[in-house]
Amino acid sequence: MSQDLFALVDCNNFYASCETLFRPKLRGLPIVVLSNNDGCVVARSKEAKLLRIKMGVPIHQIAMMVKQHNVVLFSSNYALYGDISHRVMTTLEDMAPSVEVYSIDEAFLSLGGGGKTRDIVAYGVDIRERIQNWVGITVCVGVSTTKTLAKLANHAAKAYPATGGVVDLTDRKRQRKLLVITPVEDVWGVGRQLSKRLHDMGIHTALDLADTDLKTLRKQFSVVLERTARELNGESCLALEEVVNNKKQIVCSRSFGARVEGIAELREAISSYTVRASEKLRAGNQLAKQITVSIRTGHFNPNEPSYSNMASTTLTVPTDDSSQLCKAANGLLEKLWRPGYRYAKAGVMLADLYGQNVVQEDLFAPQASAARSTLMATLDGINKGRHGKVFLAAQGIKQGWGMHRQYLSPSYTTQWLDIPKV
Repeated sequence: MSQDLFALVDCNNFYASCETLFRPKLRGLPIVVLSNNDGCVVARSKEAKLLRIKMGVPIHQIAMMVKQHNVVLFSSNYALYGDISHRVMTTLEDMAPSVEVYSIDEAFLSLGGGGKTRDIVAYGVDIRERIQNWVGITVCVGVSTTKTLAKLANHAAKAYPATGGVVDLTDRKRQRKLLVITPVEDVWGVGRQLSKRLHDMGIHTALDLADTDLKTLRKQFSVVLERTARELNGESCLALEEVVNNKKQIVCSRSFGARVEGIAELREAISSYTVRASEKLRAGNQLAKQITVSIRTGHFNPNEPSYSNMASTTLTVPTDDSSQLCKAANGLLEKLWRPGYRYAKAGVMLADLYGQNVVQEDLFAPQASAARSTLMATLDGINKGRHGKVFLAAQGIKQGWGMHRQYLSPSYTTQWLDIPKV
C-alpha cells in the first residue's frame, strides 16, 4: 500500500508580494509592511531582509535606514491580503484532493496514497506556475511523507535557489541529509525556548532530535515533541485538518490612532470592536455567553498617570446579536472608565462559545426573534459586498480614535473605487 504524501505550499514574502501585485514597478525594491497604527515592522520583502531590517522593530528606530535605502513603507491592508489569500487557496483546492489552510499564506495538501505514482517535482512546478499565472503570487513547494518533513522541505525550497522552489523529500537518505544540516530550533513546533533545553541535552540538529530515544523525549518534554521526532523519522502522526475547529474565544483588541480621554469616544471604539467580534462569531456559526471589556493607558510616558482594568459579564442566554453584545459591552465600560486618563488601547473578548444548534435555552428569558437573526444576516451580507457598509450608530462616524494608516494601499480587489485603472 502506498504511503500518503503531504505538500506544503507557502507564499513568498506574502504581504510584500501582495503590495507589488498591482504596482510592479516596486519589485526589486526594499518593502516593509507595518503593524496597526504604523508602529512596527510585520513583514519584509527579500530586499528589506538583506538590509537586515528585523521583524517587530519600531519604525522610528530605523527611520534613517528607511531614508538612506529608499525603503517603501505600507500600512497593513488586511482586506487585500485576505482576498489574495483566498484566490491562492481556491486555486490549490483544484489541484489536490484535500487542503488544510494552515495560515493566510500557507497550506498543506494531501496527495493521498497515489502521490508516489506521479512526478513530485513536476507536480510542484505545476503548482508554482498555476498560482503565478492565475494569481500573480510566487510560492515554494515542499513534499514529503509527513507534515513536519514537508515543512522542512518547503524551508529548503526557499533557502536554496537551485531547487527552483520545489523540493521532493520523500527519499529517506535525502531526509537525513537535510536533517543533519537543520538546526533543531528550525523544526516545526520546536522554537527557541524549547531548543535551549534540547541544546543542554546535546540535541543541536533535527537529526539529533530524530535519533533521540522516544521515551526520553516524552518523559523529559511531552508527547507533542515525541510526535515531532516520529514525524522526522517518516512516521505520520499529524493528519490533515480539513475542518476548522470552532474557536474557544474571539478577541478584538487594538491601539488607538490617538489618545482618547472622553468616554464617548471610548464607547465608539468598544462598540466597533464588539461589532467586529460579533461578525466573526456569526461567521463561525457560534453564540457567546460571556463578554469581557478591557481598557488601558499607554506604557511609554512616565509623566502620565497609568490605569488598566477589565470587567466581564455573563449573559442569560448566548447570542450573536451585535446590538445586544454592544449594550453589554458598554455597560461594562461604564464601570471601568475613570476620568483624567489618556487611554491608548481597548479590547473586547467573547467567550463561553456555543454552536448555534447546541444551546440550552432559558425557560424564563426572552427568546431571540427570527427577525433579529434575519437582520444580522442582512447586515453581514451587505458588509461583505462591495456596494457600501452599514453600521450601528454607537460605532460613531468620524472615529478620530481609529488606526493611523498613513501608507495604506488601495483595496484593489475588494472595493469598486479602488479597481486599478489602465
